Amino acid sequence: MPMLTVGRVAKQTGLSPKAVRLYEANGLIDPPERTAAGYRTYTESALPKLHFIRQAQTLGLSLKEIKRILDLQRQGRQPCELVTDLLDEHLTEIDRRIADLRSLRETLQTARDRADQAAGRGEPGVICHIIESVPTRDG
Repeated sequence: MPMLTVGRVAKQTGLSPKAVRLYEANGLIDPPERTAAGYRTYTESALPKLHFIRQAQTLGLSLKEIKRILDLQRQGRQPCELVTDLLDEHLTEIDRRIADLRSLRETLQTARDRADQAAGRGEPGVICHIIESVPTRDG
């Protein structure tokens, strides 16, 4: 089986050599063989796992979460239930962020509208009436 350098593996997976070494250091992939000079050499069997890691990251999964998935797979267990749970957690977090952003947008729009109104009346502020006149988001 041909041996691949970290640079070749990185190029074939669309990752950087640094990312491949990071995945190794974090236990996501098995440590590669080393040449007499200490260079990492991988077999082609490392490529599918690296593709999986890259794809999981595009879904927003953290390296810690990806490691949990890979650890289950290494134990011979099917990790899809864990993946579903993790995706559900991420969806819930995204929904919360969207709600927070919508609330922030409303607050900013209110501040912008009040700025136009205050400018028309020539209202001064201690520092800036635009910010001083906006109600806090906490209440």
